[in-house]
Amino acid sequence: MPKILVNSLDHYYEQTGEGPALVLIHGAFGDLHTWDAQWQFFAGRCRLLRYDLRGHGRTGPSDLQHYTVGTFADDLAGLLDKLDIRYPVICGQSFGGIVAQALAARNCMPLRGLILASSMVAIDLTPMDKLLCKVIFPRWAMLLTIRMLNARNFTRFSLWLGRLTKGKHFLGTDPATEAYLKQCMYQMDSDEFLKIWDALYGFHLLPLGNITCPTLTLNGEFEPKGMFSHTHAILHLVPHARAELVQTSHHASNMDNPPAFNQAVLAFLDSIPGFSQDNSHLPSRQLNRHND
Repeated sequence: MPKILVNSLDHYYEQTGEGPALVLIHGAFGDLHTWDAQWQFFAGRCRLLRYDLRGHGRTGPSDLQHYTVGTFADDLAGLLDKLDIRYPVICGQSFGGIVAQALAARNCMPLRGLILASSMVAIDLTPMDKLLCKVIFPRWAMLLTIRMLNARNFTRFSLWLGRLTKGKHFLGTDPATEAYLKQCMYQMDSDEFLKIWDALYGFHLLPLGNITCPTLTLNGEFEPKGMFSHTHAILHLVPHARAELVQTSHHASNMDNPPAFNQAVLAFLDSIPGFSQDNSHLPSRQLNRHND
């Protein structure tokens, strides 16, 4: 298995192809196989990288007692550095988009582009967000509930709650999508599950004005309506951002409607000057590593 030591943890990763890089970052509680449809579609078009986030998949648990979004951004920066990937386009889905934002907002390395799919910009952006995370499910109550239920039982509870508050198909209409994500969550270490939720509760608005590369936001057509407030914030704060819908899809639009998702990403890549050209002439820069 291809693993590389980054920030005292062996990260599992896969890469293929040559040329300008497209980096795929999965959402919370999933793994790199949520990108299978994109992996097949973009193979041969560019250099592709996907990896399992800390605490997830074949990367697995770490000895750190506490995670922040910055922890995951540090891992991404270190991974790009060790694999000598310069000037990439980074595509993150949901929590993966949060990690991508965190790296891009640091402005510590040149990015060719940024794709944020169904990604929020803060745990407490809107009044409804504040009500949920500060009153209905405050941090202490959420973490206590996870400890009491364990990861498997909490997964059942959270999926039930999601269907109740966001609709029956909030993840997608394909039963295989929910089944696979549920399987990933069931297999997670309970302590890692807790640390990832803790990182989410500590996620607040970043200096998104620092992001200067072309940016695309993608949302499923039937995304929970609250997600579009986060998209509007990206469009307002990121200088070169634009938004598109992935038709007939929900939150996991890359899995729910891969052809439409892939075409939207492909059109964005084609719009970036020089993406099809070799970037080996670009100067390497030292990556900053620090937690938020």
